[in-house]
Amino acid sequence: MLVGWSIMFLVIALIAGLLGFTGIAGAAAGIAQILFFVFLVVFVISLISGAVRGRRPPP
Repeated sequence: MLVGWSIMFLVIALIAGLLGFTGIAGAAAGIAQILFFVFLVVFVISLISGAVRGRRPPP
């Protein structure tokens, strides 16, 4: 879910940047960056919790 939002704002930022809308591009890029880091933190937390529980990922 978060990855989808990150990709959507990244695409909006790239399109706005190509068209020259710097204010829109900056805002969309900022949102995409925040969502990316939130996704990264959640991913690391899930990896650590999986390692602590000792569960293996499905094949």
